[in-house]
Amino acid sequence: MIITIIANDPPYGTERTYNAFRTAIYLNKRDNITVNLFLMADAVTTAVPNQKTPNGYYNLEKMLILISKKSKIGACGSCMDARGLGGITPVTGVHRSSMDELTDWIIESDKVITY
Repeated sequence: MIITIIANDPPYGTERTYNAFRTAIYLNKRDNITVNLFLMADAVTTAVPNQKTPNGYYNLEKMLILISKKSKIGACGSCMDARGLGGITPVTGVHRSSMDELTDWIIESDKVITY
């Protein structure tokens, strides 16, 4: 089974993206499930490297690296450009992606979850 998760919210301030990542981590623990994770809108900022979070707070950069061990993770290129992130190299395991790739993932998926 292929599941595509689409995250839209910023990394901090709400817990929607955190919950999307938690879902991906738990789905990756299951046999016969392939997870694709697509970051769009403000969620692309989770792919900024070297995040510094206060002690006791979750770190989405570390979660992305963990998810990437079993999943493909794409960050919307036009969303990155719109936020001034076009020149950065995303965190390990995240690649600059496109709506074309997201469209392919959706077509290939058995389920799509949006956060």
